[in-house]
Amino acid sequence: MDNAIYVGVSRQMVLRREMDIIANNIANLDTNGFKVESLMQKTDPGAPAVTLGGPRPVKFVAADMVARDFGQGAMNKTGAPLDMAIEGEGFFQIQTANGPRFTRDGRFTTDQTGRVVTQSGQPVLDDGGGEILIDAEKGQVSIGADGTMSQGNERVGKIGMYAFANQSALEKAGDNTFRNSSNLQPQAATTAKLRQGYLETSNVKPVLEITRMVEVSRAYESTAKMIDAEADLSRRSVERLGRVQ
Repeated sequence: MDNAIYVGVSRQMVLRREMDIIANNIANLDTNGFKVESLMQKTDPGAPAVTLGGPRPVKFVAADMVARDFGQGAMNKTGAPLDMAIEGEGFFQIQTANGPRFTRDGRFTTDQTGRVVTQSGQPVLDDGGGEILIDAEKGQVSIGADGTMSQGNERVGKIGMYAFANQSALEKAGDNTFRNSSNLQPQAATTAKLRQGYLETSNVKPVLEITRMVEVSRAYESTAKMIDAEADLSRRSVERLGRVQ
């Protein structure tokens, strides 16, 4: 009976973690370029609390990893000249104090020196890994589907779009960015297209996430009832043994 309680508690711990992830998905419903996440689970064999007639080993529930869906979000037209969205697989690369980061959030602007930067002031890198400078006096910026930036007839740079052969190489780094946690080198995203004046919305599906939240809540309540029932059974068994003696 103790084994069943311990397994139930391990299940509840995983469900709480899953609920946190779902809540984070919903909280980022309006975050540009956000990618929905889900929790993977696994069994974790462990020594049983009671060995008489019980299974060996006992299989507890454990969180395995967080899976991320990099599927395309919808395109939201803004008309702002430095708002950009990637259609297809690929990421923008930005430079931070902790090294290069990758993002799908294309809300860009310029700083006082004319550099193309993120909303946090981090430089957006071109296809060669360098910064991009824009001279405001040269007029409106136009951006082609391949990322080429022009002012009039003058080419001023090319927005870098990078892809990874295995997207599991990317892990969250905060501020809606990812870092490369492997030895894989990013490659040019040759099949991706850049759309100027658009932003990619989150790919979170609110109805699906709310449904998942209800399912997790019900599973947690069901597990709690099972634990209570097992604890009550254990208590009554001890009481009966005491009366027999």
